[in-house]
Amino acid sequence: MDLFSVIILGLVQGLTEFLPVSSTGHLILFGNLLGSEDANALAFDAILHLATVAAIIVYFYSEIWVLFQTFLRVLGRQPVDQKNVTLLKALIIGTIPAVIFGLLLEKMMETVFRNPLLVAGVLVVGSGLFMFAEYRYLKKPPVPSTVMTVSMAIKIGFFQTLALIPGMSRSGSAISGGMILGLTRSESTRFAFLLGIPVLLGAGAKKLLDLLALNADISWPLVAVGAATAFIVGLFAIHFMIGFVRKHTLWPFVWYRIILAGVVVAAIFFGSL
Repeated sequence: MDLFSVIILGLVQGLTEFLPVSSTGHLILFGNLLGSEDANALAFDAILHLATVAAIIVYFYSEIWVLFQTFLRVLGRQPVDQKNVTLLKALIIGTIPAVIFGLLLEKMMETVFRNPLLVAGVLVVGSGLFMFAEYRYLKKPPVPSTVMTVSMAIKIGFFQTLALIPGMSRSGSAISGGMILGLTRSESTRFAFLLGIPVLLGAGAKKLLDLLALNADISWPLVAVGAATAFIVGLFAIHFMIGFVRKHTLWPFVWYRIILAGVVVAAIFFGSL
């Protein structure tokens, strides 16, 4: 990997982790185009997950700090705001499905799922999920400030597991799930981003530990440049997405995904990918 490649991949990860277009799918496609499949690419993939987690933590620092204080107060048996306790429980329980299925499908995720043609197909399938979410949203408008329940959280957690297949989009699946279950787009988006913290942190840490165990020759300065790029771009992407869903639907992303799928299939057909 060279400097150009890591900057491009960092830019792609920072943008696509938070836009409902599939970061893993884009990294696979760009990785194939750039020929980045060595040990540095594996390290980069792991660090990018950690960089995007850092972006979420920085952006939602105040909310995360309140949840952390709530956790400490619960341990100390002190009075707490039950709304914060419910959100904390929801984030913990909503993470469980992704952890279980992630461990079960780990080998497939590293081999079978890293296929550009599969990514193209799943991009279209994911668009179908977004369309259904918007249809449901229109037919049954949500009530603002709907209280998140543990039951809703576990269901959104299962929606999130769909993103274990590259091309689906973790944020997009969780946002769609929230909308289908009665949350507003804004509420679904904020919860989806917070729900991503344990998943992305766990995935990044595991990949990094596995790689370090191999004692591979890694260019850490290059990896650091890519991570910094993903972090900075990620902050802007989070801010953009939160503002976007207040006024717009997911339809622009539906069309983008369908068009991208067509481009990928054409590139495969003509031997460019």
